[in-house]
Amino acid sequence: MSGPATNAEASDKSEPEMSRPGADSATEPEATGADARDYPGEVRILELDGRRIVLVGTAHVSRGSVDLVRRVIRQEKPDRVCVELDQRRYDALSNPQDFAQLDLKEVIRRKQLTTLMVNLFLGAYQKRLGAELGVQPGQELMEATKVAEEMGLPIELCDRDVRVTLRRATHATPFFRRLWLLAEMIASIFDAPEISEEDLEKLKEQDVLNELMNQLGEQHPALKRVLIDERDAYLSHKIAQAEGDSLVAVVGAGHLHGIVEALEARREADLETLDQIPPLSHWWKVAGWGIPALILGGIAWIGYRQGIAEAGDNLLFWTLANGIPASLGALLAWAHPFTILAAFVAAPITSLTPVIGAAYVTAFVQAWVAPPKVAEFQSFSDDVGSVKMWWKNRLLKIFTAYLLPGLGSMIGSVVGGGKILASLFGG
Repeated sequence: MSGPATNAEASDKSEPEMSRPGADSATEPEATGADARDYPGEVRILELDGRRIVLVGTAHVSRGSVDLVRRVIRQEKPDRVCVELDQRRYDALSNPQDFAQLDLKEVIRRKQLTTLMVNLFLGAYQKRLGAELGVQPGQELMEATKVAEEMGLPIELCDRDVRVTLRRATHATPFFRRLWLLAEMIASIFDAPEISEEDLEKLKEQDVLNELMNQLGEQHPALKRVLIDERDAYLSHKIAQAEGDSLVAVVGAGHLHGIVEALEARREADLETLDQIPPLSHWWKVAGWGIPALILGGIAWIGYRQGIAEAGDNLLFWTLANGIPASLGALLAWAHPFTILAAFVAAPITSLTPVIGAAYVTAFVQAWVAPPKVAEFQSFSDDVGSVKMWWKNRLLKIFTAYLLPGLGSMIGSVVGGGKILASLFGG
């Protein structure tokens, strides 16, 4: 198994590698008397098929959750400890300094920059909340692995790979809804609400959580399905498959209800399906190649029917309509001059192919000519909440050099395409 090394490897039990959990429950059997060990309501004790499973629902920025996790594991002395982490998140929390060694150009080549941005923005938001409460995001999960290692207990990483979750969420969310959600996420970083430890404890109460989950389902049903429902199924399956007659599973309080429900119903999940990245929609493929074909075909037809000069005028308009807004976006990002030039050159070309967008070109050039320093990676969570630092921190500047030229190119494609269609059907 790959996963956190523990001195439990000396035992005969193998340690499978796994991924992440969370939530709250209404259907859990009541644990009373000595068996309840005076645990608070966010601890659920299940006796299933001769096995004892203790689920601990936590808030990822709560000092109380850290203490509760430590207490439950030490009191239960389970055969195995399951945590809501995948290998990538575990490595990131264990060695945060490794983030500074990230090869951004490779991330951009693989078209994973949006995924990285979402991860960093969410992490920065949690870190700001955690700073107010004196605890780092995910500390309760790492505390679970730390206590397990101290006690010589095997550790099970039970969450799905975060990259798969984010890509499935992206695939399930309409394009313009994605833009809106990204804008909301960035705005929330500049206006993180103050929240007390007492507020966090209230949020872990069952009725409050159920209401929040219902609201998410109403407003963003696709996101709820991927971020909550699918991961409830994934986590419950991993926990059920973990070896040992007694388990402690540390999960986010928002997943607790779904996990308890799935475990009690003995539901099994198809992990192979849940780990798949859905292919691009057939209609997106048609649009991706059909729109460029329409633009190029339209220019050719204009040349045939109205003359080469008219076709040249339309081609020039397309070039300027794409290049100018994209390069203005790079200029607004205060990007390197090479990035501004790349935006102007790339936008008219990349808009005619679905293979790569102008945003990836400008981000790559910016990362190449002005790579972030180690200190800028380390200060990201603090800098992201300051407007002026978006133009000073080189990592943030790469993000702005990705977002603004991409937006400019999108606007230019609409304007340029409209002009060509007008000439095509008006001429």
